[in-house]
Amino acid sequence: MQMKTKILLIYTGGTIGMEKDYETQSLKPLDFDNLLGHIPELKLIDSEIKYTSFEKPIDSSDIGPEHWIRLARIIEQNYTDYDGFVILHGTDTMAYSASMLSFMLDGLKKPVIFTGSQLPVGDLRTDAKENLITSIHFASLWGDGRPLVREVCIYFEYRLLRANRTTKINAENFDAFASPNYPDLGESGIRLDLRKDLLWDCDDASEFSVNTLLDTRLGLMKIFPGMTRAYIEAQLNAPGIRVLIIEAFGSGNIFTYNWLNELLKRKAGEGLIFVINTQCAGGMVSIGQYETSGIFKEIRAVNGYDLTTEASVAKTIYLLGQGSTGEEFRKAYETNLRGEMTKA
Repeated sequence: MQMKTKILLIYTGGTIGMEKDYETQSLKPLDFDNLLGHIPELKLIDSEIKYTSFEKPIDSSDIGPEHWIRLARIIEQNYTDYDGFVILHGTDTMAYSASMLSFMLDGLKKPVIFTGSQLPVGDLRTDAKENLITSIHFASLWGDGRPLVREVCIYFEYRLLRANRTTKINAENFDAFASPNYPDLGESGIRLDLRKDLLWDCDDASEFSVNTLLDTRLGLMKIFPGMTRAYIEAQLNAPGIRVLIIEAFGSGNIFTYNWLNELLKRKAGEGLIFVINTQCAGGMVSIGQYETSGIFKEIRAVNGYDLTTEASVAKTIYLLGQGSTGEEFRKAYETNLRGEMTKA
């Protein structure tokens, strides 16, 4: 008989744990005990649930590398004592944090599920209760003597998604997240439907460890018609950056200005690494498919395939933190490390 699962609930802040200040009409964080008081249903779940939280709840807009490291360390310190982890997080940067944790947690063999809400937990129409309760249920699923989910996920509005395939698509609706290039891992209805064939599973022989070496010396530039030379030069000449992610048109295309080609070639020659992503919601980069992506082939830009913006940023920060440069960076970036990309 399977023993009762042990789940650690980690509270960072976000809308799920906020209440309205009726003087200013703005939302402010609740403390953790007050948050839990709004969800008495947690006591009915057939899992042993423990709680921990950041010392001071934070809005997810303020999330940064120091918070990712703190989350990873909390999981590391409690890894052997719990069967799964549910992280309460604000929605604005949830996909960034969840993608980042997917790379930082090496050899992960337990569920780490991010969730939150679009309305505060105390709101009459809140989505907080369902999101949290079902996240715990998914984190508690077992089979063959082990957790069924063994990766970092996001659960939101009845859908379980791979973290590093997820992007926020809506600031107002309850279905705030989508996984445009990979199917949902699970769905919550009358039953929990988990698509086991789609789940990521690392080598059983690999040991769990936490990698906190991060390097944020990167830039992100989304191109658009009419961009000025001065603006592009300012982006490419930003002091200290080692990687520039370019969100290009379509399958990796850009305008063919002679001055831009020369600038890209010069910066590549100076050692700046270019990563090419598509700014489309779906599909992937195919460098060289069109003449307008020829310059990227010429400068040996790194192919971002179908990575989300969030996963691309997270993967770059992670690889730079490992000291990856040049061809080493290219090889690692174009390798599917945690189920984050599909290669053509």
